[in-house]
Amino acid sequence: MYNFNQLIKSSLLSIMAVTLLTSCGGDSKNMGASGMGGPQGPQVYPVFTVQSFSTDLYRDYPVTIDGQEVVNIQPKIDGYIKQVYIDEGAVVHKGQTLFTIFNPQYQQELENAQAAVISAKADLNSADMAVRKVRPLVQKDIVSKFELESAEYTLQMRKAALNQAYSNVATAKTNLNYTRIISPINGIVGSLPLKTGSYVSSTSATPLTTISDTGNVFAYFSMSEKQLLEFLRDTPGATVQDKLKSSPSVTLLLPDGSEYDQKGTLEAVLGQINSQTGSSSFRANFPNPKGLIRSGASGTIRLTEHLDQAVMIPQKSTYELQEKRFVYAVSPDNTVKSVEVEVMDITKDQYFVVTKGLKAGDKVVFDGAGTLKNGTKIKPENTSVYTAK
Repeated sequence: MYNFNQLIKSSLLSIMAVTLLTSCGGDSKNMGASGMGGPQGPQVYPVFTVQSFSTDLYRDYPVTIDGQEVVNIQPKIDGYIKQVYIDEGAVVHKGQTLFTIFNPQYQQELENAQAAVISAKADLNSADMAVRKVRPLVQKDIVSKFELESAEYTLQMRKAALNQAYSNVATAKTNLNYTRIISPINGIVGSLPLKTGSYVSSTSATPLTTISDTGNVFAYFSMSEKQLLEFLRDTPGATVQDKLKSSPSVTLLLPDGSEYDQKGTLEAVLGQINSQTGSSSFRANFPNPKGLIRSGASGTIRLTEHLDQAVMIPQKSTYELQEKRFVYAVSPDNTVKSVEVEVMDITKDQYFVVTKGLKAGDKVVFDGAGTLKNGTKIKPENTSVYTAK
């Protein structure tokens, strides 16, 4: 087992040396005129021994970023913006005043409702007095029970009227409170398209502003249907949520290519597969304690996959035929055989990860596959494409 990441530099140097050797023609005494062996013997080809490595593979996906909570601030009443208490990009706290709206009708409605309460209380007291006045007269048979029942019904109506008056006061106070718009969350203020004096309405399409809570941010990205199936099949867990919880932490690359200093977690697979794109959306959550990432930002999310025994071969050692990939394996008698290989769709630098067709210990022609065919006998020259410095 080797540490693959330590081999790249020395491998490139070895590849350059072998390429120089073959381009100069090697030892002409050992080459046939056609490159397939001849009177002067088999041609020299660089050959390497396949090995396996412990390595990490990376899958990168473009992301769009939103705040953990993004709220559009809309007025609930009509009126004119009286005062703006915030600025674009400012940090605000829950309950902080953002705007006040001028509309005197709401103050008038409150005063009218409060006056109606006073009147309703007076009517209730009068009805109560009438009941107390009639009741002893009924007991003495001076008046009929009908008059008492009528007085009691009137009392009940006056109680209901008072309750309605109190309700109207509460509604008027609520409407008046809507003239002061407060922040429902902690967050950062977006743009302010409307200024002091602008007329606003509860039906306006344009919000007064947006407040974005970016204490945590959500990064949204998409996987192809094939990648989703691989994720669901290969990740431990009985349910999708179990698989998400058991997934390793993910990395965010910022637009300048730097790595964000906070790791994220996969939280959700969103909805169905998009029939138009054949992809499924994921959501990752990243802490944002310094407020470095803003809602609407872009970046790249990196998922890491660790392999303990990855069989890896240089990409240039392969060739394609009818949408299949092949290498020339070298037999013990130094003849070559075309072998189909299956590789992962994710690469490691200039190397393929082989899933089928080769194993550690096999010998493969490193370069020059275009001049070979099955059964050609070669003179192998070992090259150290995996040799560590």
